[in-house]
Amino acid sequence: MDAAFTSKPKDVQRVTVYASSSGALDDSYYDAASRLGTVLGRSGVNIVYGGGSVGLMGAMANSALANGAHVHGVIPGFLNTVEHGHANLSKLEVVPDMRERKHRMLAGSDAVITLPGGSGTFEEVFEAITLKRLGDFLGPIVLVNTNRYFDRFVGFLQHSVNERFMSERHLEMWSVVEEPEQVFEAMHSARKWSRSERAFAAVRK
Repeated sequence: MDAAFTSKPKDVQRVTVYASSSGALDDSYYDAASRLGTVLGRSGVNIVYGGGSVGLMGAMANSALANGAHVHGVIPGFLNTVEHGHANLSKLEVVPDMRERKHRMLAGSDAVITLPGGSGTFEEVFEAITLKRLGDFLGPIVLVNTNRYFDRFVGFLQHSVNERFMSERHLEMWSVVEEPEQVFEAMHSARKWSRSERAFAAVRK
C-alpha cells in the first residue's frame, strides 16, 4: 500500500467515531476497535466519540489514548451510568440529551468512521449520510465492516437506490473497508463532496 494512504489526509484533523457500547460481542469486534484506535492515535488526528468506557467505544478510546490521541467524549447525563463515561479522556463533555450529543459529535468534524453497532449507531451514521446528501456535512464517511457486519446495511441502501428513493450518485457518500488499517486509504479515495450536491438530494425522473 502507498505510504500516503496509511496517513490521514491533510484536510482531516478531527474524526467522529460511532461505535457500540455492547460488552457481549465476539472478541474480533473489540480487536478491530482497538486497532482503529491505534491507527487514529498514531496519525495525530483528534477524535470525538460517544464518551463511553465500555464496548467498542471503550476499546477504541483506550487504544487511541495509549497511542497519544486527543480523545473527546460526548455523553448525555442520563447515560453516564449506563455507558460508563470514560474517566481518562482528554475531555468528557456531558450534555442534556441524545440530540445534543449527536450534534456535538459531528459539528466541526472532517470525517466519520463507523464501527459496528446497534440502533443508536445506525441512527448516528444515517444522520451523517442524510446531512451529506443535503450538503450540510461534506467529509468522508467510512464503515469498518468487521465480520461483514455492514453487508446488509449497505445492501439496504443499494435497495433504496434500486427503488429510486436515492440515486446512484448517493452511493458515493460512504466507503466500506474490511480492516481498520484501511480507513485513511478510503478517505484519500473518497469523492470530494460540495454543498452543490444539495441540488441532487431529491431523485427526479
